[in-house]
Amino acid sequence: MNERFARDGFLIIPDFKNAGEIAALRERAAAIVDAFDPAQSSAVFTTREEAKTKSEAYFLTSGQTIRCFFEEEAFDASGALRQPKELSINKIGHAMHDLDPVFERFSRDPRLHDLAREIGVAQPRVYQSMYIFKQPRIGGEVRWHQDATYFETEPVTVTTLWFALERADRTNGCLWVQRGGHRTPLRERFVVDAAGSRLERVDETPWPSDEGAEPVEVEAGTLVVFHGLLPHYSAPNRSETSRHAYTLHFVDAGARYAATNWLQRSAAFPARGFV
Repeated sequence: MNERFARDGFLIIPDFKNAGEIAALRERAAAIVDAFDPAQSSAVFTTREEAKTKSEAYFLTSGQTIRCFFEEEAFDASGALRQPKELSINKIGHAMHDLDPVFERFSRDPRLHDLAREIGVAQPRVYQSMYIFKQPRIGGEVRWHQDATYFETEPVTVTTLWFALERADRTNGCLWVQRGGHRTPLRERFVVDAAGSRLERVDETPWPSDEGAEPVEVEAGTLVVFHGLLPHYSAPNRSETSRHAYTLHFVDAGARYAATNWLQRSAAFPARGFV
């Protein structure tokens, strides 16, 4: 497994989670959305202009709580939702794995600790969780990026766990990756400091071409693991089918975690491991 991960920058593990575990997570996510009052925020999630979201503080202070974010195309010109609330949410983030019992049970899996150790992360600490809906017809594009852009450590240790909660294929906005692309440099860094938040270009290496990308088409229950430097993206979902997924991002506690990362944990709310 470690050899494949080192070679390709990602792993695909079918049938990692069973139907009961998936159903419990989907049911809990639906309940969170049902309880969410859209009047709280019209925050839209996009990886294109993080520093220009409608409600920047809502996003930047979400690392220690649970919040809902709308799809970019959820609203019409007048600011009204185009479709029901439950079909308008892009994602829930970012601390469900620590604050919600159902999400914690799904996330705190000893097998994930063993997997992290096997791919070289000696002291895994989970900083972020996201439930991603990829809604029918309006599921937003996520452009080419590397997750190390948002979780800078020295050395690079951030690793992503992407759990398919529904079938993901080319019709509903599956992941696309550049096999072996984790050996390319970090291109961008999302920085939050006294001057505000911004996306900085740190290397001019171009993003992969469409011809250099391959789809990650998987069934529900599959776990996809990818290196923090692996370039990946997902296309918009214009189909009639959603593409629910759940992700966790973890780093090695032995690495230096940048003070300019957007997601910081206080001493009273430290990042914890899988066990």
